[in-house]
Amino acid sequence: MRHHNQNRKLSRERNQRKALLRTLAVSLVNRGKIQTTQAKAKELRPFAERLVSHAKKNTLASRRTLIAYVGKNPTHKLVSDIAVRYKDRRGGYTRIVRMPNRKRDASPMAHIEFV
Repeated sequence: MRHHNQNRKLSRERNQRKALLRTLAVSLVNRGKIQTTQAKAKELRPFAERLVSHAKKNTLASRRTLIAYVGKNPTHKLVSDIAVRYKDRRGGYTRIVRMPNRKRDASPMAHIEFV
Protein backbone atom coordinates (compact mmCIF):
# COMPACT_ATOMS: atom_id res chain seq x y z
CA MET A 1 0.00 0.00 0.00
CA ARG A 2 1.16 3.52 -0.75
CA HIS A 3 -0.62 5.35 2.03
CA HIS A 4 0.95 8.68 3.01
CA ASN A 5 3.74 8.24 0.48
CA GLN A 6 3.24 11.16 -1.86
CA ASN A 7 5.83 13.89 -2.39
CA ARG A 8 5.60 17.34 -3.91
CA LYS A 9 6.12 17.41 -7.67
CA LEU A 10 7.35 21.04 -7.77
CA SER A 11 6.08 21.36 -11.37
CA ARG A 12 8.93 19.19 -12.65
CA GLU A 13 9.50 15.75 -14.07
CA ARG A 14 11.22 13.15 -11.91
CA ASN A 15 14.77 13.67 -13.20
CA GLN A 16 14.48 17.45 -12.97
CA ARG A 17 13.11 17.15 -9.44
CA LYS A 18 15.98 14.89 -8.37
CA ALA A 19 18.51 17.29 -9.90
CA LEU A 20 16.88 20.23 -8.13
CA LEU A 21 17.03 18.48 -4.75
CA ARG A 22 20.66 17.55 -5.30
CA THR A 23 21.70 21.09 -6.17
CA LEU A 24 19.75 22.50 -3.23
CA ALA A 25 21.40 19.96 -0.93
CA VAL A 26 24.87 20.82 -2.24
CA SER A 27 24.18 24.52 -1.70
CA LEU A 28 22.93 23.82 1.81
CA VAL A 29 26.04 21.80 2.66
CA ASN A 30 28.41 24.38 1.21
CA ARG A 31 26.74 27.48 2.67
CA GLY A 32 24.98 26.15 5.76
CA LYS A 33 21.87 28.21 5.03
CA ILE A 34 19.89 28.91 1.84
CA GLN A 35 16.76 30.84 0.94
CA THR A 36 14.17 29.13 -1.25
CA THR A 37 10.42 28.64 -1.49
CA GLN A 38 8.63 26.90 1.36
CA ALA A 39 7.62 23.94 -0.80
CA LYS A 40 11.22 23.35 -1.92
CA ALA A 41 12.49 23.74 1.64
CA LYS A 42 9.94 21.25 2.98
CA GLU A 43 10.89 18.79 0.26
CA LEU A 44 14.62 19.33 0.85
CA ARG A 45 14.50 18.73 4.60
CA PRO A 46 14.15 14.90 4.60
CA PHE A 47 16.66 14.62 1.74
CA ALA A 48 19.28 16.67 3.61
CA GLU A 49 18.67 14.89 6.91
CA ARG A 50 19.14 11.54 5.20
CA LEU A 51 22.48 12.78 3.88
CA VAL A 52 23.61 13.74 7.37
CA SER A 53 22.51 10.36 8.73
CA HIS A 54 24.57 8.61 6.04
CA ALA A 55 27.55 10.84 6.84
CA LYS A 56 27.34 9.96 10.54
CA LYS A 57 27.87 6.26 9.75
CA ASN A 58 31.21 7.10 8.10
CA THR A 59 31.66 3.73 6.40
CA LEU A 60 33.01 3.15 2.91
CA ALA A 61 29.53 2.23 1.67
CA SER A 62 27.95 5.35 3.15
CA ARG A 63 30.68 7.56 1.65
CA ARG A 64 30.10 6.01 -1.78
CA THR A 65 26.37 6.56 -1.41
CA LEU A 66 26.96 10.22 -0.55
CA ILE A 67 29.34 10.66 -3.49
CA ALA A 68 26.68 9.22 -5.78
CA TYR A 69 24.09 11.66 -4.42
CA VAL A 70 25.98 14.93 -4.07
CA GLY A 71 29.55 14.54 -5.34
CA LYS A 72 33.00 14.40 -3.80
CA ASN A 73 33.52 17.84 -2.21
CA PRO A 74 30.16 18.06 -0.40
CA THR A 75 30.67 14.50 0.82
CA HIS A 76 34.00 15.44 2.40
CA LYS A 77 32.40 18.42 4.12
CA LEU A 78 29.44 16.32 5.28
CA VAL A 79 31.65 13.62 6.81
CA SER A 80 34.38 15.81 8.28
CA ASP A 81 32.41 18.84 9.52
CA ILE A 82 28.66 18.37 9.67
CA ALA A 83 28.50 14.74 10.86
CA VAL A 84 30.98 15.48 13.64
CA ARG A 85 28.86 18.40 14.80
CA TYR A 86 25.76 16.17 15.07
CA LYS A 87 27.29 12.93 16.35
CA ASP A 88 25.21 12.98 19.57
CA ARG A 89 22.02 14.26 17.94
CA ARG A 90 19.45 11.67 16.85
CA GLY A 91 17.71 13.69 14.16
CA GLY A 92 16.33 17.10 13.35
CA TYR A 93 19.47 18.52 11.80
CA THR A 94 17.73 21.25 9.79
CA ARG A 95 15.45 24.17 10.60
CA ILE A 96 12.99 25.93 8.30
CA VAL A 97 12.32 29.60 9.07
CA ARG A 98 9.53 31.33 7.19
CA MET A 99 10.26 34.58 5.39
CA PRO A 100 7.99 37.23 3.85
CA ASN A 101 6.45 36.40 0.49
CA ARG A 102 8.42 37.14 -2.66
CA LYS A 103 7.28 40.42 -4.19
CA ARG A 104 7.04 39.53 -7.86
CA ASP A 105 4.84 36.44 -7.56
CA ALA A 106 3.93 36.31 -3.84
CA SER A 107 5.51 32.89 -3.37
CA PRO A 108 5.96 31.98 0.29
CA MET A 109 9.70 31.98 1.00
CA ALA A 110 11.74 30.26 3.68
CA HIS A 111 15.30 29.84 4.95
CA ILE A 112 16.52 26.31 5.53
CA GLU A 113 19.61 25.93 7.68
CA PHE A 114 21.50 23.44 9.78
CA VAL A 115 20.65 23.71 13.47
